[in-house]
Amino acid sequence: MEKGTVVKSLAGRDKGKLLAVMQSSKGSVLVCDGKERPLDRPKSKNIRHVECVGLSVTENDMRTDRALRKALRQLMQS
Repeated sequence: MEKGTVVKSLAGRDKGKLLAVMQSSKGSVLVCDGKERPLDRPKSKNIRHVECVGLSVTENDMRTDRALRKALRQLMQS
């Protein structure tokens, strides 16, 4: 998974939420949603606990927490 990929959480307190991938490493990803997990404090999730939804957000959308929340909200409604 690359930066900006949108994933759905399959496990944990954030189950069912859309998250944006910040960084990917062997077996895990760092994800943010702009609210519970702001850009300056990403959450590490096991790659088995997320599902790629086939969408992505732009680099511009990942500039601020507010822009990220707005982009994820728009994707969730469509």
